[in-house]
Amino acid sequence: MHYIKRFLFPQMPDQTQASWLLLAARIVFGALLMSHGIDKWMSTENASLSFPDPLGVGSMLSFSLVIFAEILCSAGFILGALYRLCLIPMIFTMCMAFFVIHADDPFVIKELAFIYLVVFVLMFLYGPGKFSIDSAIKKAIE
Repeated sequence: MHYIKRFLFPQMPDQTQASWLLLAARIVFGALLMSHGIDKWMSTENASLSFPDPLGVGSMLSFSLVIFAEILCSAGFILGALYRLCLIPMIFTMCMAFFVIHADDPFVIKELAFIYLVVFVLMFLYGPGKFSIDSAIKKAIE
């Protein structure tokens, strides 16, 4: 009976448990987004010429901004370094993908951008947790 009760009504995780979950989410979602960026970067010749330009800044600059968000910002996100600053371009990129680039596509086409967007917004609101570079810096300056 005790196991059923604990399964149905789990206790809230303490800060350390929550930080482990945040670290796992940072690694998984950061690495997944980074893999998309690396795929784009490896096909620079082809992708940059035909890349969408929703901001009107040119295909090459739009492509470069997405590469920045998906590779460099993902690395900062994974490490928890300048965490919220790194999430801003990532969230913006997913907003553009979901609401502009794939606006007229069926949801099944744009659902990955939506999933990333929801996860990144929730992670932005919650913060990086104890196991991050930002947390270590905060401890050092306090």
